[in-house]
Amino acid sequence: MITETHCHLDDQEFDEDRDLVIARLREQGVGRIINVGYDYASSVRSIKLAKEHPDIFASVGIHPHDIVGESEDDWDKLRKLAQSEKVVAIGEIGLDYYRDLTPRGAQREAFVRQLMMAEELGLPVIVHNREAHADVISALQGNRLSRGGVMHCFSGSWETAKIALNLGFYISFAGPLTFKKSVNLQQVAAKIPLDRVLVETDSPYLSPEPFRGKRNEPANVRLVLEKLAEVKGLDREEMAAVTSHNAACLFGWEK
Repeated sequence: MITETHCHLDDQEFDEDRDLVIARLREQGVGRIINVGYDYASSVRSIKLAKEHPDIFASVGIHPHDIVGESEDDWDKLRKLAQSEKVVAIGEIGLDYYRDLTPRGAQREAFVRQLMMAEELGLPVIVHNREAHADVISALQGNRLSRGGVMHCFSGSWETAKIALNLGFYISFAGPLTFKKSVNLQQVAAKIPLDRVLVETDSPYLSPEPFRGKRNEPANVRLVLEKLAEVKGLDREEMAAVTSHNAACLFGWEK
């Protein structure tokens, strides 16, 4: 069984064929999926999907790009959503200094606010980090989480990974791990302890080779898994077992 730890099946990209997409991921041996919220509305949709499908779980959170549009009432409602059945994490949350769509100070404030919420509710976090490594690490060091979390779609250095690992975090790899020019990322992946690796697609974004430029979907997590297995010197079945066990440990469902 493969566990897909980060996708956005509620995205409008899947509106015309969502049922077929879900069928395809099951055909590829994907047994558990986390549908990740990025604002209040998508968090509601994620929970709805989770209630409709026994193999889908949800996370709720506000992405750094979407902070400005959220009201204080939305924050209060988000806390209530986080206590819903089948919600396994707060996320995706974090910092994005690449596109800078939101003032950095506001990003940091919202990130810390959601880290505190996660600790209060006893949930792990799903962290988005794009060109904000120092500030993400600083926030995590200043707000230690008893349940830890995952560095989603990891693209950082081994030095950043080591700090995250020491803070109790898992490292998740997505489509970029399969790219021909991602030699440095593959070298980082080779160093991550087996008991701390996860796989994801971030679909409909970041399609792996050989589907770059096309819509991504959760079934493609097998391609990420296969590349990670190659980097780690394991076969696909071993890698699937390892990453699924890790996901169960982090998100708290039965192994």
